Amino acid sequence: MKKTLLVAALSGVFATAAHAQSSVTLYGLIDAGFTYTNNQGGHSAEQLRSGVVNGSRWGLRGAEDLGGGLKAIFTLENGFNIANGTLGQSSRMFGRQAFVGLASDQYGAVTLGRQYDSVVDYLAPLSNTGTQYGGTIAAHPFDNDNLNNSIRFNNAVKYSSVNYAGFKFGAMYAFSNSTEFANNRAYSFGASYDYGPLKFAAGYLQLNNDTGAAFQGASASNPGTQTGEYTFNAGRQRTFGGGVNYTFGPATAGLLYTQTNLSGTNGGNISPVQSGTTAGIGFGANSARFQNVEGNIRYALTPALTLAGAYTYTRANLGSGVNPNFNTVSLQSDYLLSKRTDVYLQGNWQHVSSNKNASGESIGPMLNGLGAGAASHTQDQVAVTVGMRHRF
Repeated sequence: MKKTLLVAALSGVFATAAHAQSSVTLYGLIDAGFTYTNNQGGHSAEQLRSGVVNGSRWGLRGAEDLGGGLKAIFTLENGFNIANGTLGQSSRMFGRQAFVGLASDQYGAVTLGRQYDSVVDYLAPLSNTGTQYGGTIAAHPFDNDNLNNSIRFNNAVKYSSVNYAGFKFGAMYAFSNSTEFANNRAYSFGASYDYGPLKFAAGYLQLNNDTGAAFQGASASNPGTQTGEYTFNAGRQRTFGGGVNYTFGPATAGLLYTQTNLSGTNGGNISPVQSGTTAGIGFGANSARFQNVEGNIRYALTPALTLAGAYTYTRANLGSGVNPNFNTVSLQSDYLLSKRTDVYLQGNWQHVSSNKNASGESIGPMLNGLGAGAASHTQDQVAVTVGMRHRF
């Protein structure tokens, strides 16, 4: 009898220990708001929108302790539209992230699956659009530098280092999964460094797209590229940038620069799949370039109330003398109702100058994420949103 009780007790202890070595977490974020736009396709618009600042999502994150500081990890993250319940990311079940890998306390992590690139991992947190203080609608025109993660990468292998006294780095390679190894692939690398109140970051991203097959008849449900979505009809995209943040008391100020160079555009257009606009700007040459300079600041007025703002100047060279200049301003006030729930008021303004395309037609502002036909018929566009977020 005593042996039986002892075995039962030890079994319970070992079961508890085994259970403690593994964990699975259900998490998510729901963002919904009312947006007023002064000119959208020639008319004012009032919309109930999902993911105005941060995309609505839910996910599963897990880890199993393998011993010796080694863990098996995974993340499955779904994106959805809270306004109508539909799936995001071209109707994928786990369109935001889906990966599995190994993480070492000493050497870092290697993960495989659908993942973010290094520009998103390291540089985006220093920007306004890559945080909760600006988000989707505050993205640089067309999210040309992917700081708002409009695209993610299929078939990707990624390495992320541990923190070496404030220094972190990583790299990603996304396979074409075809015999055309060098075509329809992507790779990136980046790093960040914390030095007291200063944080520095830099990143590089390159996409090689098969414009012949990938973009012929492409749509939101069948985009045809390695990433599963695309922002530009271009055979090659190179994006790089760097930035710095400085924290002083309750305030953080930042400055960053990014550049995106496109080649093999073949007279392509801005994509309606990710920018949420009509494909109204044609490239006048076989190449194009976007340069973005952003200054941002956020200030915790009280533990519950935060004010944030950013200004971005974007210089675009689209060929044939088409060189529009975009001036984008984002302002936000955010109030915490609890640790998990907040409400916000956000205003966004964009002005376009030198705004004639190769056909002599005006190029209107296109604030990111407002939906199809969102281009303004004037040189200015204003969007004001009142919304709330809940995290779980």
